[in-house]
Amino acid sequence: MLMLTRVPLAAALAALQLSAADLPVRQVVLYKNGVGYFERSGDLRPGESARLDFKASEMNDVLKSLSVVQKGGGPVTGLRYDSAEPLDRKLAEFPFRLEPAAPLSSFLDQLRGARLDLKLLPGDSASGTILSARRSPAEPQRPERELLSLLTDTGEIKTYDLSNLASLKFSDPSLELELKRFLATLTAARAKDKKSVYFDSSNDQARSLAVSYMIPMPVWKSSYRLIFGATGEPTLEGWAVVDNTTGEDWTNVTLALVSGRPVSFISRLYEPRYVQRRVAELAEAEVVGPQTYASGIAGTALNKMPAAAPPPMAARRQFGATEAKVMADAAQIQTSTTESTIAVSTQARELGDLFEYRFSTPITVRKNESAMVPFLQQKLTTKKLLIWTHGSPLSNPMSAAEITNSSGKTLDGGPITVFDSSSYAGEALMDTLKTGDKRLISYAVDLGTRVTTNLETTRETVREIKAKNGVITTRTAFLDTTTYTIKNIDSKPKTLILEHPIEEGETLTGPNKPLEKTPTHYRFSVSLTPNSEQKFLVPTEHLDEVTTQISSWNPDQIFLYVKNQKLPDSARRQLEALAAKKNQVEDNARALTSTEKEINELVRDQDRLRQNLTALNRVQGQEAQVRKYSTDLAASESKLAALRDTLADQRRRDTSLRAELATLIDQLSW
Repeated sequence: MLMLTRVPLAAALAALQLSAADLPVRQVVLYKNGVGYFERSGDLRPGESARLDFKASEMNDVLKSLSVVQKGGGPVTGLRYDSAEPLDRKLAEFPFRLEPAAPLSSFLDQLRGARLDLKLLPGDSASGTILSARRSPAEPQRPERELLSLLTDTGEIKTYDLSNLASLKFSDPSLELELKRFLATLTAARAKDKKSVYFDSSNDQARSLAVSYMIPMPVWKSSYRLIFGATGEPTLEGWAVVDNTTGEDWTNVTLALVSGRPVSFISRLYEPRYVQRRVAELAEAEVVGPQTYASGIAGTALNKMPAAAPPPMAARRQFGATEAKVMADAAQIQTSTTESTIAVSTQARELGDLFEYRFSTPITVRKNESAMVPFLQQKLTTKKLLIWTHGSPLSNPMSAAEITNSSGKTLDGGPITVFDSSSYAGEALMDTLKTGDKRLISYAVDLGTRVTTNLETTRETVREIKAKNGVITTRTAFLDTTTYTIKNIDSKPKTLILEHPIEEGETLTGPNKPLEKTPTHYRFSVSLTPNSEQKFLVPTEHLDEVTTQISSWNPDQIFLYVKNQKLPDSARRQLEALAAKKNQVEDNARALTSTEKEINELVRDQDRLRQNLTALNRVQGQEAQVRKYSTDLAASESKLAALRDTLADQRRRDTSLRAELATLIDQLSW
């Protein structure tokens, strides 16, 4: 971005040529959320205004975050910037339009009444007021022409062919100025990507001006080198990649990089907003009638809002003062042949949930260039190991490292290139690591170790039976045993981290306890001896829970639960009483069914006897047989009466037994 100052009147053109050094960039802070914070400052001569140029896409963030501090020369009294009003609205205020490819006659016809001075070929001249301008269509042997009709000073109306026109000039300077403004507006509209912000002063004194703002910026990126030496703790080097896309050199700026993602968004402050207003007219012609008013409410005093003060820069200035306190001598770093000979000079501090690296040495990054800046080089507590995750498509584990962040700083996430004994060993990715936290990274396949798995599942007996309100809940245990067979064919000991998946509802039951637990896996540490094969067992138990209504069970099903060893004695007694009552209900139900069947058979027999008696009464000589049927019918009626009494007793007993059974079911609990 370039900053040009403006001075009033005659010095305006000279001021436009001043360089951006008047307010150079002093400080740049880059974030991970797509924005950057900039501070600029400089001295202005008496009467000067400052100008900063931005891209149109940056203006929303500039207007949202801009802060201005001025020392000397009074307060800042004005801040102006190029409007983003649509071109059609800007052009609508002019008394004419210049359409693309429109002929000159069309433009002049819009200016009827304006006075013109014409110079004609081969050397004539004319003056007058525009009467009209038009296009004359082509005719045989004559091409299309553009004609201008003027009312001359002598009162004559003359028509001129514009093809014979050498030049024309508006006699009215204000109209000429309007045309220049019109063309300047079109020119400015073509420069869509450049918008200027101007800072004016209240008087003509010299002053110092400091400006800060946020604009969209590429996120800064981290990359690391993890260097294992022959002995001792490995070294971690951190490099930051920054991109200068502002179109302006950053020369000797204070650079700070912030890890974390603060909330940021775009507010449309730059584009003008218009609302549709209602049309309201005075009712001058209407007859005034009576009007009623609603009752008032308790009055409240109007609070005057205090004038908004410009955002303070004191907090930023305070930290800016501390950046001069640089570490006098950095700790000497023991480096191997693969360690970079870099001088890391950064100050690190917590910013709430964020973490900042501030470079104490000024940084220079040219426009449209990028830079790699070292921000870390120190020993870290790191252990080399292997890691294998259940379900991996490879039978070989990964060479890995457990990094404990003992640096006292937050390590921003990024790629890590691993060097072992001065040789390239592989690459890994690391999430952002807070101080004191640890992380596993894998960077290569270990071909000297193989892992295979075998799963065995067994079903055990009922583990638990509960009853409440007639509902029996049974929990049955399933035991899964995963056997990991690990073969180390290398002649050196190793430590393997096994990641076993966590299944919902499962619990570990074996003697092997996990080293740690992630949201998805258990991690077990297995020590491998050289040239060996060993097995590692991970047994887990899953309980299956089933609920049933005990009223649907028969006595045999109840007695199966009575025999379960997990059942307490009180539960066994309740189930035995329930089974006995179930038997009574079923026995009575069978007897009741038998009685009903016997009654139905007697009723059918009686119907048959009555039909026979009716038929024999019509035949002479059958008196003996009639008397026999009558005797049988009387005996059957007596038996039927007795059976009906028995059936009534059985039905009453069924009702009573079922009520007692329901009571036992409702009272069932253990």
